[in-house]
Amino acid sequence: MSAKDLYEKDYYKILGVAKDADAATIKKAYRKLAKDLHPDANAGDKKIEEKFKAVSEAYDVVSDPKRRAEYDEAQRYGSAGGRRGPTGPGGFPGGRGQNVEDLFGGGDLSDIFGGLFGGGRQRGPRKGADLETSVTISFEDSIHGVTLPLRLSTGNISARIPAGVKNDQRIRLKGKGQAGEPGAPAGDLFINVAVSPHPVFGRDGDNLTVIVPIRFDEAVNGADIKVPVLDGPAVTIRIPAGTKTGAKFRARGKGVVRPEKAGDLIVSVDIAVPKDLSAAAQKALDEFTSATQDFDPREELMRKSGNLSGVRKGSDD
Repeated sequence: MSAKDLYEKDYYKILGVAKDADAATIKKAYRKLAKDLHPDANAGDKKIEEKFKAVSEAYDVVSDPKRRAEYDEAQRYGSAGGRRGPTGPGGFPGGRGQNVEDLFGGGDLSDIFGGLFGGGRQRGPRKGADLETSVTISFEDSIHGVTLPLRLSTGNISARIPAGVKNDQRIRLKGKGQAGEPGAPAGDLFINVAVSPHPVFGRDGDNLTVIVPIRFDEAVNGADIKVPVLDGPAVTIRIPAGTKTGAKFRARGKGVVRPEKAGDLIVSVDIAVPKDLSAAAQKALDEFTSATQDFDPREELMRKSGNLSGVRKGSDD
């Protein structure tokens, strides 16, 4: 930020916020503008690119409490539009119509404002501004990690998204922001990551989840069933006899793999009900129904609820 920028640029207007806006409001406004004006969404539009740079510069100043205080103070000494100095009681000598250079007796503006805000001490070279962008990656890439080409206002870079990144996670790439002044480090790049959903797998921390349908006879008698995993061949798990819908089983080490530990695959079973039965299957089902008339799966529920009218006649009340 040059001394000239201190009074010539209206950073609050650029961001579309009030001069007394709090940090949260400023950040929200910046994120919306940065998303709308990002070069990735406006390829080849030089005007949009300049607006994006202006928004980044404005946010760099007003998001930093110290730099914002300096900027606000400078705005009091000279208007952003005409660089007019204040006059009258409590103002500067010389009357109406003098600009900032006149009021301070001329000289280099960097020296003037350096003395005003720095107590006469020379500040060191300023670190580069931080940048922010958003990306959407596949579920598989979120698990394994991926390197993406990004086009920023500062140029094209390759950004490594680490393995295990979660949906809506914000990651920081040190030194990938705007270049600093000579002798100062570059700013950082913050990437907001969105992960596309997978048609089969979900995620719970470092565990992956999957819902696997099973037949009624497998639930009743028990069975060894194969279940898919994200990487590699399917694995076999044992379903015990009498398994209910929603029961969960664990395939260890088949989740998100990290250097220190791998997550698990959590398998939830769902008893599938066939929609169309052959004549033989319908006959077998009718015979099964007739043979199990004494079994009432809701009897215990009704008993516990106190609704004795729902309990089968002849049962022990």
